[in-house]
Amino acid sequence: MRIKGRVAHLVGASVLSVAIAGTAPVAAAPAAASPTTMFNGIMSTVGGCQTPIPDLIKRCTDAERLTPEVPMMLQLNPFGTRIVILGAGLNRDGSMKPVLVTRLQAGLSLARGFPPAGIITTGGLPRGGRTEAQAMRAWLIAHGVPTARIATENQSRTTVENARYTARILAAGRATGAVVVSSPTHVKRAMLNFRTAVNGSIPIAGVIAGYTNGAPAVGSGSGSFGSS
Repeated sequence: MRIKGRVAHLVGASVLSVAIAGTAPVAAAPAAASPTTMFNGIMSTVGGCQTPIPDLIKRCTDAERLTPEVPMMLQLNPFGTRIVILGAGLNRDGSMKPVLVTRLQAGLSLARGFPPAGIITTGGLPRGGRTEAQAMRAWLIAHGVPTARIATENQSRTTVENARYTARILAAGRATGAVVVSSPTHVKRAMLNFRTAVNGSIPIAGVIAGYTNGAPAVGSGSGSFGSS
């Protein structure tokens, strides 16, 4: 109970400090997180998921429970946390499939709710003269995200490579954590891959596309659904 109380206190303090700095989120993080979100936040850090040991990563990730709230690390430190949106195969003409647009809507919801957080789009399979990451970046810019907030990873062709190459960007940018955004059937596998790729150096949380977390609505009401 002491840990949960401390985490809830830190959430409130973090939101207050951001507000004082003049960069308060558009949709402010809650002053106190639910027990489930606090549990997942603890698991992502001191609870065992932030480790270089693959078996512990798997067991810890399996133990996390889904919740509609924003991940703890994004609430506590939007300045150091990166929002990583995973790509999906483009159509032959380079246009995006609905599954990828849904992921982008979730990422945009988080980006609008937490303006200090940097964004990384990842996916290197080219179609129609551009990669998934490039198409995603263009979509985000068209929806009002400043160019300077977005980094692209254009080499990967699998989720394992998404994680491996993005881990280099996270390290180079001295990120303190990352929130991985993907589809409901994909996000836990992505979390495993990313947690392995960073080798326990920073915490990784997951967000499932297609739900709402109270951040500004995008498109037809899509938002994001956190797992830690």
